[in-house]
Amino acid sequence: QVQLVESGGGLVQPGGSLRLSCAASGSISSIYSMSWYRQAPGKQRELVAGIFSGGRTNYADSVKGRFTISRDNAKNTGSLQMNSLKPEDTAVYYCYAIIGPATRHYWGQGTQVTVSS
Repeated sequence: QVQLVESGGGLVQPGGSLRLSCAASGSISSIYSMSWYRQAPGKQRELVAGIFSGGRTNYADSVKGRFTISRDNAKNTGSLQMNSLKPEDTAVYYCYAIIGPATRHYWGQGTQVTVSS
């Protein structure tokens, strides 16, 4: 069984920074992709950033230039560095990964990020 565990959420003032981490554990042969999604109250879950085999990345327009996604293949971990945070970034952030050998999809439990003065 594979598990994804997020950490690093919290309360931060506008303009501040947070770093989210996602650790994958279990029977893993490879992580094909790792992404971060977020869901604000009353809104649909949306893609924030993704990183794929070969290091290709993509970002939602709303976070480009402020957020940076990365991963450590050797440690089966990923991170989302969030800078210049805005109140509209407030949401529960979820780690999502496609993991082999079975090429299954996994979600973490989510971590709350609140941007407020």
